[in-house]
Amino acid sequence: MILITGGLGFIGSHVTDALLDLGESCVLVQRRPVPTGDIDDRIVIEQADLADAAAIADIGRRHEITGIVHLAGSGLGDAPIADVRDGIEGLLNVLDRAHEWGVRRIGLASTIGVYDGGGASPLSEAMPLPLSAAHGIPASKKVAEVLASYLGPAVGLEIFTMRIGAVWGPRGRPVSRFFGVPQMVHAAVRGDALDTGHYADSGLDMIYARDCGRAIAMLQTADRLRHRVYNVASGRPTTHRAISAAIERVIPGARLTLLDGYLPAMDHEVYLDISRLTGDTGFTPAYDAEAAVADYVAWLRAGNVR
Repeated sequence: MILITGGLGFIGSHVTDALLDLGESCVLVQRRPVPTGDIDDRIVIEQADLADAAAIADIGRRHEITGIVHLAGSGLGDAPIADVRDGIEGLLNVLDRAHEWGVRRIGLASTIGVYDGGGASPLSEAMPLPLSAAHGIPASKKVAEVLASYLGPAVGLEIFTMRIGAVWGPRGRPVSRFFGVPQMVHAAVRGDALDTGHYADSGLDMIYARDCGRAIAMLQTADRLRHRVYNVASGRPTTHRAISAAIERVIPGARLTLLDGYLPAMDHEVYLDISRLTGDTGFTPAYDAEAAVADYVAWLRAGNVR
């Protein structure tokens, strides 16, 4: 069974779907109370705080864990020191138990944000990362990457890090602080006019949620991984203009307003090199902008709120 921390979250739910499609069974760990209702019989949901080492150890006594996808992270809200402490403690508890259980492979979530200021695109895993960070999330992910790079070889664990692009789609937040796509789609489905405040030509590596989940599942189950770090993204820039055009094709008459040009602080396209991911798993994105918009619109119109 593959244990997924944050398995009921946005990315985690898509990783779970993809692993089930590959014939795996999953143990999903979350801090919130376990939901009720119909659940696939290949899924077990456990409530535990990752900072509670005893609770994590108890999960391993009840289930034979063969792999781990560690997606849960600290909230980095109003108490950044406490949040980072919880995140690091949770990571160390997961790695400690993985060593104890003899887990084959651990996938560790990182972010495209670690490349902040890293140079011209496509950004590759071999590029040196700046030691500074403009936001708490990439700061904590860089620390986790360094710890994993040391602890994996030191205790004999196969740990790979996933630098994940900008993810959007079903089960995601309807409003993103970092890019305008979710709010654009939601507004179009509601029939609302929307002045997004986002620049038409700013390009970012946006990966649709279903593609993201599939890529992570393929890494976790690959026969052999040749690298320690992988970019998990679409491998191409997608602009707000391209998303707006896709929305207008899927929902004729949608009223979206974008600012002309580029975001002043980002006057170039940012995207990731996914040749490592493709080379070791065969992954290529299944969704372009229009296919992704059409799928998300159908999801929302089916009665899903996000």
